[in-house]
Amino acid sequence: MPTTAARLSVFTESVIRGTTRLANQHGAINLSQGFPDFDPPEVLLSGLERAARGPNHQYAVTWGAPAFRKALAGKISRFTGLEVDADQHLVVTCGSTEAMMVAMMTACNPGDKVIVFSPFYENYAADAILSGAEPIYVPLHPPGFGFDEDDLAKAFAQKPKAIVVCNPSNPSGKVFTRDELLTILKYAEQYDTWVITDEPYEHIVYAPHEHVYFNTLPGAFERTITCNSLSKTYSITGWRLGYVHAPASVIAQARKVHDFLTVGAAAPLQDAAVGALELPMSYYEELTTIYTKKRDIFLDILRGTGLPFTEPQGAYYVMVDITELGFPDDTAASEWLIKEIGVAGVPGSSFFREPVKNLIRFHFAKREETLRAAGERLGALAVRANAGR
Repeated sequence: MPTTAARLSVFTESVIRGTTRLANQHGAINLSQGFPDFDPPEVLLSGLERAARGPNHQYAVTWGAPAFRKALAGKISRFTGLEVDADQHLVVTCGSTEAMMVAMMTACNPGDKVIVFSPFYENYAADAILSGAEPIYVPLHPPGFGFDEDDLAKAFAQKPKAIVVCNPSNPSGKVFTRDELLTILKYAEQYDTWVITDEPYEHIVYAPHEHVYFNTLPGAFERTITCNSLSKTYSITGWRLGYVHAPASVIAQARKVHDFLTVGAAAPLQDAAVGALELPMSYYEELTTIYTKKRDIFLDILRGTGLPFTEPQGAYYVMVDITELGFPDDTAASEWLIKEIGVAGVPGSSFFREPVKNLIRFHFAKREETLRAAGERLGALAVRANAGR
């Protein structure tokens, strides 16, 4: 029997999705895979009903339905101040997962190196490897998850073709400051490196932190490949609508990759989502208010357990230190939490290149009653932690 590709031995299947399957098996409250348990905005629901009876049931234009791209270009321009040509600067993808793969395959040749900050969303290293590139890891240091410029300089000295910047960051909840992004840009310019950004949490940022779009920095647009999606902002993770935003010359190449990966994103869903992209600024202000409240509720729950955690600056994840629970590693702790406590969180080791085995990532993109139900179960952690002292 022939062997499968050697590159597949370098990484596992998704730990996040595996944790969800285990949670479903044991009836645990799923705070592992980051998706809401509440409905998207009404404009999306009504748009979906209309689209179901509409004419758009066949292939859309490969790189995105014109109406969707036009609305998307308008929304991006509103928040970045950039002029976005719907026909030249965008390619619509099947979620930001495909957008990242398109970006990586557009930017990198086999044998190139790609800088990835650690901890990282698990797809990034896999995307690099599947593209034939080699990841270079730069650690982010808790509790603030900032980087050491010396570490970054050493990584850039290896002359990478690209660097991946997730901002706000999954899993750490870090929001990169303007000065940090300018430091990254300085080295990217020095070594002529692509900057691939992943920004699906752009509108989930907690005061006083602010999201800075990398491609708006002086001189950055021409070397930035922005990946994003509608999943988190509009609570439609299952719709799989993402996009790549980049200079026209880059998009012309990215469209080739996208075409032969998936042909195109779902035409009816693109039609249904146009209205959401045209929502007023008040929607995004309310979104921040909603997630700030959810964060506050969940952090209060965690304080009740007595376990240390890092307060997220953005996104909807929190890393919790489970050392005091007395488990040999985070995988054992995660399985126990699912089977015995009834709450699912992702072993933090799946996000780190370094041997970090004392963290669990929870998310709080859930209804208030779901978070409080999880809190009742997580109350047992305080007892176990105190017993271990």
